[in-house]
Amino acid sequence: MYSTPTLATRFARNTRVMRGDQPLSEDQMRAAAPSIFAEGKHASRSERYTYIPTIDVLRGLRKEGFEPFMVAQGASRVEGKAEFTKHMIRMRHAGQVQTRPEANEIILINSHDGASSYQMLAGMFRFVCCNGLVVGEVVDDIRIPHKGNIQGEVIEGAFRVLDEFEAVNEHTEAMKALQLQPPEEIAFATAALALRFGERGVEETGGHKPAPVTAEQLIEARRPEDIGHSLWTTFQRVQENVIRGGQPGRSAQGRRLQTRPVGSIDRGVSLNRALWMLAEEMRKLKG
Repeated sequence: MYSTPTLATRFARNTRVMRGDQPLSEDQMRAAAPSIFAEGKHASRSERYTYIPTIDVLRGLRKEGFEPFMVAQGASRVEGKAEFTKHMIRMRHAGQVQTRPEANEIILINSHDGASSYQMLAGMFRFVCCNGLVVGEVVDDIRIPHKGNIQGEVIEGAFRVLDEFEAVNEHTEAMKALQLQPPEEIAFATAALALRFGERGVEETGGHKPAPVTAEQLIEARRPEDIGHSLWTTFQRVQENVIRGGQPGRSAQGRRLQTRPVGSIDRGVSLNRALWMLAEEMRKLKG
C-alpha cells in the first residue's frame, strides 16, 4: 500500500514536487517529473553528449535496495523542452535501520538538455517537519559528465555516498549535543539571512536595502519539537524558515509581505548546503 503523496510547489510555482511517506511508484513519479522517463536527449545536444537514462539508473538502484521518496522537476519556457528538463530524486536505502528522527538520503540530479551533469549528493530527511537537508562538506559530491559509458560509475557512486553516512550521523549527533547561547543563535540566523537574501543592493540614498525579515524571526519555532537551544534545533528552525518562507515581513519600501519559498532546485540545493556548512563552522568554533 502506498500512502497518498503530497504534490506541492515548494521550490517554485512552476516546479512540480511529489513526496511520499512510502516509496513512490513509477506512475506517481511520471505524474510529477516526466523528464525522469525521457527516452533520449534533447535535440539541442551534440553527438558527443551521452544520454544518461535516469529511469534506467533508478531501476538499477532499486535492485540494489534504494527507493525514491521524493521527485521534483523544473519547468522550461522553451517549447518542446519540458520533457527533458532538470529533475531531482531523493532516495533512501532499505538497509538503513531507522532508529533516529532523520533518514539519510542520496540526492540524484540529472537533465537531458545540457542543464546539468549527473550529480549525486548526500542528504538527510527530517520526519517531523518533512525538511530535506543537503549535507555540506562531510561527503564529497559525485559528478558524472554526459560522456562515455557511465552506468557502472553511477551505481558505484551511490554506494560510495551510502558508505560515508556514518560520518554524517556523527556530525549530526555532535550538533544535537552542542548548546548555543542566545547571541550565538542570533549570529547564526544573521549569517543565514545574508546567505538567503545577500547584499540587497544600494539604494539611491546610499544605504543597503534591509532583508524582509529579521534574524529573530528566523529562529522562531514552528512546532514544539523544534524548541531548544542546541545547534541542531537552531539549524533546523533557521533552515525551514529560510527555505519554506511564509514569514511576515516588509519590503524595502515598507510594504507588508510574506517571504517566498526558495525558487528553484539549484537554489534550494546550494542554499541548503551553505546552511549545513554554516552549522559545521559553528560546531567547530564551539567544539
